[in-house]
Amino acid sequence: MANSTTNSDPLEQKLESLSSEQTRKALTEFRNQLDNQLAAYLNSCVHCGLCTDSCHYYLTDGESASLPAKKLDLLASVFKGEFTLVGKTLPGLVGAAKLDREMVREWVDSFFGRCSLCGRCSLNCTVGIDISRLLHAGRSVLESLDLVPPELQSTVDKAVDTGNNMGIPKQEWLDTVDWLQDELRAETGDPNASLPLDKQGASMLYTVNPREPKFFPLSLLAAAKIFYAAGENWTLSSDYYDVTNYGYFSGANETGAMISERLWQTMKKLNVGTLVLGECGHGFNANRWEAPEWLRQSPVFDMKSILQVVTEYLKDGRIKLDSSKIDRAVTLHDPCNLVRLGGIIEEQRFILKQAVTTFVEMYPNRDKNFCCGGGGGQLSMTRYVARRLKSGRIKADQIAATGAKIVVAPCHNCIDQLSELNREYKLGVDIKSVAEIVADALVLNPKTA
Repeated sequence: MANSTTNSDPLEQKLESLSSEQTRKALTEFRNQLDNQLAAYLNSCVHCGLCTDSCHYYLTDGESASLPAKKLDLLASVFKGEFTLVGKTLPGLVGAAKLDREMVREWVDSFFGRCSLCGRCSLNCTVGIDISRLLHAGRSVLESLDLVPPELQSTVDKAVDTGNNMGIPKQEWLDTVDWLQDELRAETGDPNASLPLDKQGASMLYTVNPREPKFFPLSLLAAAKIFYAAGENWTLSSDYYDVTNYGYFSGANETGAMISERLWQTMKKLNVGTLVLGECGHGFNANRWEAPEWLRQSPVFDMKSILQVVTEYLKDGRIKLDSSKIDRAVTLHDPCNLVRLGGIIEEQRFILKQAVTTFVEMYPNRDKNFCCGGGGGQLSMTRYVARRLKSGRIKADQIAATGAKIVVAPCHNCIDQLSELNREYKLGVDIKSVAEIVADALVLNPKTA
């Protein structure tokens, strides 16, 4: 059951009033979500149990409802009960079930409340079932019923209505950029240093997580400092600059497509060559890999993570770092959407090895690393906060085992979750983005220093 089931909960009210007509609509959407591969997955689980040790939810709460195979069964049982002959005639034989109100309630609790869509369970699946993709399809079905937890839905709505998920007014954004430009000039001693806006024909358009200008402006300043040191021809956009895409988390594929298309249109309007995606795990995955599928076309511009860009700067000698400036031990958290699902794995390691004196890996790491617990929209769904923090104990233990004093996470959702885990489990570490570490280690040209 969900953590909050009182009658005052709007989500519970919608569940209580769910009609047979709505469940029929949900079944139609469920069928539309299933291509041949996903349908085959629903008939493929052999219940071997090897996914058990992969899930940070199950490892910390021990509840059977948190087992990846159990979550998968919720989908598979409805598929068999509603779409197969044997399931309709002999439901008990194949574990078939109907999509009634109680099943929908279990879907909400499991797909939103017990899963961060991290994809780690699929690594241990003996038959290669893409469990997170199936659970994402389940979220899409719930979204079609307006059963996304309202806290997550409000974040999506803000992005749609205002152009960014924090609802930052345009003038506030412009004022922040102007202030950071003054800060950049003060740090570099160069009165011509800038954070350019809407620069036509720039080589790169840099996108940010709106939490940066809202709460962590020095992270944005760090990126600007890197671009300055590299002599980059870059720009920000005054309108659409949000790298995040919470439509991906809510299962609203059409909304996700619209949010990503805004960036594509901005690229076209400004005639920019490369879209640079800031440090956001799901923002990279949604824009780089999901958006072309949603929009059914390939982008006509290059698209890179800021980590790829910084790696190129270092290899080409466009920026120089002094690792002695950061002498405390540093470890790295691998964001699921960036690493396991996005393919950006070694760049951040290459950067840190140039930027710090002591780099210590967490174990397990890379694609096998555990989710911090903040992905999948969990940070926005306050109803599941207790579960989120409890599931993060795996990550907290990983961090503590390294003995590091600085934790670097190339994702602001992860940074927010790690900051809460830092307090919850008294880790006593500093949490930084890769850009912040690089900016701290930068060696500026003497003539501009």
